Amino acid sequence: MSVRRLAKDQPAAFAFSEKSLEQARWWIGKFPPGRQQSAVVPLLWLAQKQEGWVSEPALRAVADMLEMPVIRVLEVVTFYTMFNLEPVGRTAVIQVCGTPPCALRGASALMAMLEERIGPHNRCSADGRFSWEEVECMGACVTAPMAAINDYYYEDLTPQSLAAILDAFTAGETPPPGSAIGRQGCAPEGGPLTLTEPSLTDGSRAKPLGTLPNAAAS
Repeated sequence: MSVRRLAKDQPAAFAFSEKSLEQARWWIGKFPPGRQQSAVVPLLWLAQKQEGWVSEPALRAVADMLEMPVIRVLEVVTFYTMFNLEPVGRTAVIQVCGTPPCALRGASALMAMLEERIGPHNRCSADGRFSWEEVECMGACVTAPMAAINDYYYEDLTPQSLAAILDAFTAGETPPPGSAIGRQGCAPEGGPLTLTEPSLTDGSRAKPLGTLPNAAAS
């Protein structure tokens, strides 16, 4: 994994909005006195949802609110790739999994297409609407290759299907998440291969309680 650092250019200040501040206080209240630092991840997430990324003033605001050293908050925000440390696209933030299952299924081709269309990773596109990065495993190995776009997973991707998804975002649409090939959950491509007999799941094979072995004894 590459080293994660805060952005070179930082805003002068950060403040939680009234709504975010209310949510932050709710999260802090979930923990007993003296344990408020346990709310660091939710508060950083609130800061990111508000601004799109976590700036240095934002992590300092979180540290002050939780009465914890700034370095401790910095350790958290640089460890988890869910936190953006640079300004991101206003329309779509694309996180492409680059670990072995996705790599073996064509993740490199997805990233090549994104670099050609959007530009270098960890940078916004020229119009500021899109940005992309490579991340570690996001737990959707069966439906590789995949990418998280904003808050949702898009799976079984090809460069062509991912390009179509970006076209939809560009047009102001929100394409439905999930498998690009219509895969159901984690079933094999083409549909389930086992337990396909309806009687196995529709209850027709169920026997009355009195006919079960040892039913009378119980």
